[in-house]
Amino acid sequence: MKLPSNLIVSCQALEDEPLHSSFIMSKMALAAAQGGAKGIRANSKEDIIEIKKEVSLPIIGIVKRNYQGSDVYITATSKEVDELIESGCEVIAMDATISERPKESLEELINYAREQAPHVELMADISTIEEAIIAEKLGFDYVGTTLHGYTKHTKGKKLYDQDFAFLKEVLQAVEKPVIAEGNIITPDMLKKSFELGVYATVVGGAITRPKDITSRFVHEIKDML
Repeated sequence: MKLPSNLIVSCQALEDEPLHSSFIMSKMALAAAQGGAKGIRANSKEDIIEIKKEVSLPIIGIVKRNYQGSDVYITATSKEVDELIESGCEVIAMDATISERPKESLEELINYAREQAPHVELMADISTIEEAIIAEKLGFDYVGTTLHGYTKHTKGKKLYDQDFAFLKEVLQAVEKPVIAEGNIITPDMLKKSFELGVYATVVGGAITRPKDITSRFVHEIKDML
């Protein structure tokens, strides 16, 4: 496996966010590495290339791009796969939900990635148990809970609802290494995910999005002032 069984930190900032910059994300990844992270998840070829100049950790690469008529935006087509192969990332993550796709079928996209870069591992970003099972059958190397709560059929749900009930179901449903991802915002939640048996856990906003972190603090006192 190219990914370690440990904490992976997601270093991402979209165009409308204050920290949107490949240079800033590279320094964010460096800070995460110095803090003990053993892997990075990053968005875009440009960010990944800059991050690789700063750290030697394995990277889960994605490209977020919207396509008209489709809800799939994480590594949606072969165009994004090509960009990620060029970036040199060790793992390519892609939307593996049942949402309508903009171009290739999920199976076609997997086959394309395997043909173009057989040395790169693939991670399935899923939102339901059924999608996790399908992803395993299609041959993904990792199954991640990334999109639970973000698709039309799971909107509003959280990975840790009912004491991580969804994560427990995924772990029981598949044999591939499971990566927990999605609104894990405290060290205790990180610890709990590993106690349940995940292979690795991705933490993003709780570490790398100061705007969101500040908002959580402000929310706690908004009715007091």
